[in-house]
Amino acid sequence: MMSSSKWTFCVCLLTCLLNWSVSEDHQQITVKTGDDVTLQCLDHRGGDIKLLEWMKQDLEEDVFVFRHGNMSKDLQHPSFINRVELKDPEMKDGDVSLILKNVTVNDAGTYECYVRKSNTQPPPQLISNITITVIDSGGEAGDISDGGDKDGRLRLLVFMTLVVVGVVF
Repeated sequence: MMSSSKWTFCVCLLTCLLNWSVSEDHQQITVKTGDDVTLQCLDHRGGDIKLLEWMKQDLEEDVFVFRHGNMSKDLQHPSFINRVELKDPEMKDGDVSLILKNVTVNDAGTYECYVRKSNTQPPPQLISNITITVIDSGGEAGDISDGGDKDGRLRLLVFMTLVVVGVVF
């Protein structure tokens, strides 16, 4: 029979692993210059969205900001004005995906989608992290979107669970 300290350790470790496995979604996308690309971001927590921020890691200004029911162009980086829009302006079912139009080589980089549900909640929560690679439109494109490494994350979770069970028993 397993001691209570081993049982507590297993429960804590598995909880941490499960939280890590369902944390923000990371995607990698390859896109050609001149194409449009959808940056997927789904917030399944329910409730009204008070703040939506799309950021690019190498910029100080935002790619897209939705606050108090309106898009805020005054907080937006100039290179994204009139080139980004919500896939679903009503954000039904937590779909806060962003369409980036007429991609340029300067759009390459890592984008982050943050959502805050209430005015009193602490900083917005990171929901999705997307890295875009841009290739010249004359070049060969690989997969347009591979959806990230969800299978690898699952394999790691299963492996870690087996290790924990093996150590405890």
